[in-house]
Amino acid sequence: MGLGMAILARRQGLMERFAFPVMFFSGDRLSRNFRANRYPFRASSHFLYFAGISLAGAVLYLEGDRQILFFDLPTADEALWHGEFMRRDQLQSLLAVAKILPKSDLAQYISGASTIPLTDPFQRLEQSQILERELTTPNQLTGGDRQLAEAIIDLRLSHDEMALLEIRRAIAVSVQAHKRGMSTAVTANTEAQVRGAIEGYLISQQMNCAYNSIVSVAGEVLHHESSPNPLHLGDLLLVDAGAETMNGWAADLTRTYPVSGKFSATQRDIYNVILNAHDQAIAAIKPGLEFHELHSLAAKLITQGLLDLGILKGHLDDLLSENIVSTFFPHGLGHLLGLDVHDMEDLGDLAGYASGRQRSKKFGQCFLRLDRPLQENMVVTIEPGFYQVPAILGDRHTREPFKSMINWDKLKKFHDVRGIRIEDDILVTTNNAQNLSHALFTKTDDIENFMNP
Repeated sequence: MGLGMAILARRQGLMERFAFPVMFFSGDRLSRNFRANRYPFRASSHFLYFAGISLAGAVLYLEGDRQILFFDLPTADEALWHGEFMRRDQLQSLLAVAKILPKSDLAQYISGASTIPLTDPFQRLEQSQILERELTTPNQLTGGDRQLAEAIIDLRLSHDEMALLEIRRAIAVSVQAHKRGMSTAVTANTEAQVRGAIEGYLISQQMNCAYNSIVSVAGEVLHHESSPNPLHLGDLLLVDAGAETMNGWAADLTRTYPVSGKFSATQRDIYNVILNAHDQAIAAIKPGLEFHELHSLAAKLITQGLLDLGILKGHLDDLLSENIVSTFFPHGLGHLLGLDVHDMEDLGDLAGYASGRQRSKKFGQCFLRLDRPLQENMVVTIEPGFYQVPAILGDRHTREPFKSMINWDKLKKFHDVRGIRIEDDILVTTNNAQNLSHALFTKTDDIENFMNP
């Protein structure tokens, strides 16, 4: 299936779910410091899904058979600085629209049109002015906009052939980028050198980072987006990095490995607890299974593993009822993956949570990003972890209730394990699951053999 056929099928799928006219705004370029110094442009994912390409300053109008692109073609002056743009007929064919009209004609089409508000507040204000009505943030939708979002979610939860092809491409490049990082880590002096090797490879393959890469020896900082630290023997390096294709489809992979190329005994012990939870969660995946059941399975396996290592004390059932694992595994097991690394999360919990469900208020469980049944052709991440977060472990509210359940003296022996996460991208198939990123090894022996050829 070509791009044109794919986007036409997506539009037809939307029209079958939603009867009103819709307008998808791509957003526009943002500047920093001065007007001509612009950030790289990336269109709204909702526009991308139904248009197929990232086109700044465009609006896609859909109403039955009327499929129109509102877009002001670049001027000759703009071509001087940015090069020649495609002809009108080429753009019309590429986006499979009946016609292209100037944005000044938008006012004739806004009546009754639903939309998904842009995330940037200034661009959302301009969007509101064009539509001549007030817009909420994307996670607080009402009326027709809410109904449109629900229709989009129903359509996008299961990926079509073209989407899966793009996701596989992003993953394949990400796997090679991670391997570059592993190879570099053995001789690198800083986190930044490893990060440079990873991101440089993504650029060489004409892909962008799907999110700010995490390349850090401070693995206990869940979103450590800077890489300023030197590397020392004995450090574990947590690397969370993924590519994004030119059409916006993402990968999301995490590996944790020793910069020396050899795990210590304590690092290996904890790593294998997390790997067991990772592997068994993937093995359990099948259509219809509730994602929160997968999270509970991983939490139970990590709890049992820490109990076996002597870090936790007591009976397994008691430890599970107290949710003590959230002390070391405070986030959810995974999330949707697609056009965004956290797919459709601009809509709040509408996509991640099935209708009528709300987030738990319990620590740890409140960070579960996905609570709905799995379905065929859905892509999710599986990413269990172990972290020694000072703000949690040093808090008296943690130490007092759990002082009889955590062997604090035993935990000190694992001081060289600040953070471990193992993350893969999983396709839900007809009967079970396929690990799309299986080519990036996870076993300790395989990691050590790769880093010490």
